Amino acid sequence: MSERPGFGMRQNGSPVDSSQAPATGEPLPPGARVDLAKERADSQVDDVLDALDRELVGLAPVKTRIREIAALLLVDRVRARFGIDSGRPSLHMCFTGSPGTGKTSVALRLAELLHRLGYIRRGHLVSVTRDDLVGQYVGHTAPKTKEVLKRAMGGVLFIDEAYYLYRAENERDYGQEAIEILLQVMENQRDDLVVVLAGYKDRMDSFFASNPGMSSRIAHHIDFPDYEPDELEAIGRLMMDREGYGLAPEAEPVFRDYLTRRRAQPRFANARSVRNAIERARLRHANRLLAREGDVGREDLTTLHPEDFLASRVFR
Repeated sequence: MSERPGFGMRQNGSPVDSSQAPATGEPLPPGARVDLAKERADSQVDDVLDALDRELVGLAPVKTRIREIAALLLVDRVRARFGIDSGRPSLHMCFTGSPGTGKTSVALRLAELLHRLGYIRRGHLVSVTRDDLVGQYVGHTAPKTKEVLKRAMGGVLFIDEAYYLYRAENERDYGQEAIEILLQVMENQRDDLVVVLAGYKDRMDSFFASNPGMSSRIAHHIDFPDYEPDELEAIGRLMMDREGYGLAPEAEPVFRDYLTRRRAQPRFANARSVRNAIERARLRHANRLLAREGDVGREDLTTLHPEDFLASRVFR
């Protein structure tokens, strides 16, 4: 369970009133004109969208959808200044896809984006699973769920593997109680909380089929595709660069071969599996350096070689 700090208030320290679709500036007469480019620049949403592009490789359909949502909210803000009331759009979402496809990272940026546009007053992310919401005995679930909701208010609540909240095979399961509380809050306090449900697509489809009330409250369904081999390689290079590592020329085809083999094996988790591979390569690299005699230089300390990957059981 994690909470993203740093976006609690506006720079001047005042909270954002999210009780209605936000408007900025004085009401405008019908004949007025608004520079949308300036509105966009003033909102600083492009900073968030650009960060999303830098941080995440690929995911073009996901990034396009987030940009479309940002455009809608920005235009709604301008419409409100003309007195055009279209009501606050529903912002609850469902992110579907395999592990390691960037769902949590996008949710973090979404929270920041909604805060900058004035649609949530704090802009933090609270990430939870079933264990954080559902109790193990009578009377335990409601307090747990309400405590999580209290922490999430003013931001985004991200529920990973949300389908585990509902267990039809167990009549005494308390997950349904958590769902009922969530449904009530998603409807009655949607001006102060955005809920993102996440998980595998087929399981989320079954969850919605069993919980039509939840399905009707989700406005945006965004699917996160698995990464292609070249995207996985680019992700790996970004990760290595952030950690101050690079590949020796002869290690580049080995790394690509590793990713191709690992992608075809069970329990592959996209970017998470890439991160794990790099962490293990760093372990082998460190042990290799300590086992050899003589001094080491900067290049030795920052360069991964074929043997740092070939020792993996992926190649066995």
